[in-house]
Amino acid sequence: MDRLRALEVFVEVVRKDGFARAAEALATSPANVTRYIGELEAHLQTRLLNRSSRKMSLTPSGEALFERAKGILDDVAEAEAAVCSATLRPRGLLRLNAPLSFGVLQLAPLWAKFMRLYPEIELDVSLGDRVVDLVEDGYDLAVRISRAGASSNVARRLATSRNIVCAAPAYLAEHGAPATPAALLGHRCIGYRYAASVDEWQFSDAAGRPHPVTVRCVMHTNNGDTARAAALDGLGVIWQPSFLVGADVRAGRLVPLLPDYRLPDIDVLAVYPSRRQLGAKVRVMIDFLVAEFAGVPPWERAD
Repeated sequence: MDRLRALEVFVEVVRKDGFARAAEALATSPANVTRYIGELEAHLQTRLLNRSSRKMSLTPSGEALFERAKGILDDVAEAEAAVCSATLRPRGLLRLNAPLSFGVLQLAPLWAKFMRLYPEIELDVSLGDRVVDLVEDGYDLAVRISRAGASSNVARRLATSRNIVCAAPAYLAEHGAPATPAALLGHRCIGYRYAASVDEWQFSDAAGRPHPVTVRCVMHTNNGDTARAAALDGLGVIWQPSFLVGADVRAGRLVPLLPDYRLPDIDVLAVYPSRRQLGAKVRVMIDFLVAEFAGVPPWERAD
């Protein structure tokens, strides 16, 4: 039995939630997938998957193996990709997707530098806050603002951004500043539609105790720039990442609130379908972004 191939098949079955879909992704037959899983279970002398005609689930042994197998396969693929990238020139079309606000503010100033470094790469940059399916929509790479990428993708953290609760001085002069998260119940708030919990803002104090509060939103939007513009005009209180409102806070156009509490930080991730056979053009883009955001990211630096 090819153990590495069997692990690869097992991981793909779990990721695709089925033998037939895994077979399609691996360009093999469902019979081969079934054979590999059977041989792997026989070798390990334990059942890895509970299977029925309608449902499949991992056994405790399967859960443990899945986590370890992902790491093993990623390490192997990383080594393969490093060798391939060393011998291939980065060239060709690179399709990249990124959130609208982050793409305009933080990525757009970098593209000329990247193109000068890699003149044989043609960039196709698409901006939008909707999370795309990289494989189905034909993207080589996506930049996402999230805690983690989708389970079928691989993510590399580029940077971290703080979430800041803030409001314009004009709004605070009229309504006052909240002293606790609960005090936000008496304030006009602006909600971000793509947040995990739109109207429930998840604060914690210095001791790590949670202080969730369901706010009253007078406006919702699926775009951070729209929320920022409304807050600058004094409409209400927002929370937005420091990459979007950090300059406004430093300039005094927006005032940070609730200094004794914080919202969870968010990760800026480079997400791509797989480390296996990662092309040189994708690798150099990821390495470029890692280098540009290393240390203190641009949005946290003093102007």
